[in-house]
Amino acid sequence: MNKTEADLLAAKWSLLRGVTVWLTGLPSSGKSTIARELERYFMRQSLPVELLDGDVVRTHLSKGLGFSREDRDTNIKRIGFVSALLTKHGVLTLVSAVSPYREARDANRRLIGSFVEVFVKTPVAICEKRDVKGLYKKARAGEIPHFTGVSDPYEEPERPDVLCETEKESVEASAAKVIGRLEALGYLKAVQP
Repeated sequence: MNKTEADLLAAKWSLLRGVTVWLTGLPSSGKSTIARELERYFMRQSLPVELLDGDVVRTHLSKGLGFSREDRDTNIKRIGFVSALLTKHGVLTLVSAVSPYREARDANRRLIGSFVEVFVKTPVAICEKRDVKGLYKKARAGEIPHFTGVSDPYEEPERPDVLCETEKESVEASAAKVIGRLEALGYLKAVQP
């Protein structure tokens, strides 16, 4: 049976086992917005949920790291390590991180096991319009070296578990896609009221 967006968002869910939902995409693509929507939704459902936002993690767990490839990989490995622990203990873990390199994301998929990759696909021009911090402008002016999408590459996932196109769909529609995929993969089960 195909569930509609409304059906998915209206259902009461039970978490069957821990899982990491890894949202990846360009800066300002909508990763954190979707992750926060999912976090609020699952909290209302009284499910064990934790959000690891790349910007927040950098200020605490990865303070002092720069944006070289090595530093980015170290940051993503640290997030992956914490995610693996949370997932192992039955937590629905949401990660919102640019994580530009396929190899690092794939390494975390292997480490965590219960891993759902969500590609938040948004054109660079749209990301630049959404950029309230002015990072793209600074990167284009040469003030920020190694900026993903401008002076450093973003390697798109080849086969993401979920594709969210924030230019074409609402935050709620993107969240519903993730919920539907979690159900299809056996992480969530709808329960009757």
